Amino acid sequence: MSITETMIDIPAEHTRNVFGQYDVYIKKIERTLNVTVIVRDNVIKIIGESGHVAKGKSVFLNLLELSKRGEPISEQSVDYALSLSFDDKESSIVTLNQDMICHTVNGKPIKPKTLGQKAYVDQIRKKMIVFGIGPAGTGKTYLAMAMAITAFKNNEVNRIILTRPAIEAGEKLGFLPGDLQSKIDPYLRPLYDALYEIMGADAYLRNMEKGLIEVAPLAYMRGRTLDNSFIVLDEAQNTTPAQMKMFLTRVGFGSKVIVTGDLSQKDLPAGQSSGLDVALKVIKNIDDIGISMLSSKDVVRHPLVQKIVKAYDEYEQRAQRASRLKKSKRS
Repeated sequence: MSITETMIDIPAEHTRNVFGQYDVYIKKIERTLNVTVIVRDNVIKIIGESGHVAKGKSVFLNLLELSKRGEPISEQSVDYALSLSFDDKESSIVTLNQDMICHTVNGKPIKPKTLGQKAYVDQIRKKMIVFGIGPAGTGKTYLAMAMAITAFKNNEVNRIILTRPAIEAGEKLGFLPGDLQSKIDPYLRPLYDALYEIMGADAYLRNMEKGLIEVAPLAYMRGRTLDNSFIVLDEAQNTTPAQMKMFLTRVGFGSKVIVTGDLSQKDLPAGQSSGLDVALKVIKNIDDIGISMLSSKDVVRHPLVQKIVKAYDEYEQRAQRASRLKKSKRS
């Protein structure tokens, strides 16, 4: 193992953004890559094993490039730059900043933040039907909503239809207060929240009154043919096979469909097959349908969420191995 060092010049106007408050990002990079970083004026020296030093250099250069493009660097940015360095894809983080989808009503840019999200957005642009599969926090629904609203504003579609299966997840619908719509609205709340943030409440209400935007339970889709529409089915892991078949056969001319789901969070009764599981097996060989598989690396919520998702994945894998071992011993 050879110890090497390299030096990088960080312009003074970017040091606070790249290093973080009290050099917190430098310390994180040192711990993760097992290197030593020494700062002298605007120059940093990275010392350590040659492979780790190369990774550290690429991380700092990517963070510097993001800072030069006006991006505020967060802990999530540093975590993702580090993860890409281990996958030898460190240079790709800069290209993500160039793919702008739209802006929220407050002017915040919406863009893919990981390579998995970039592939997901690219498939939505190219394919008529796209399945976005991944754990919580990977932006499946939010990016689909952003693409739907962008297509609507650009007159690529005449209306937006957002739907979810209103399945009971621990609470019985009949015991909730209010009429049927009041009982169902809480299940659709995440869709409303995304609409308000991206489009604005006033614009949403105007378009809803005109029938141009519809948020409804999946059961309301039966018997309809949806032409010139951008349709998003969220929480698809909670559909039955019959419901999924019904939904996919609603698609009309000029429409685009996004199906999102998390296979690890099903609320179906025990023993009930998920329509999403079945659909992925049925349509896997159809060229015009895209399947985008997101992972814990694509989680863009608080860094702790990424750790939780990874911990659950590892736990479930251990449980599956133990179950297989137990069955093999019995046989």
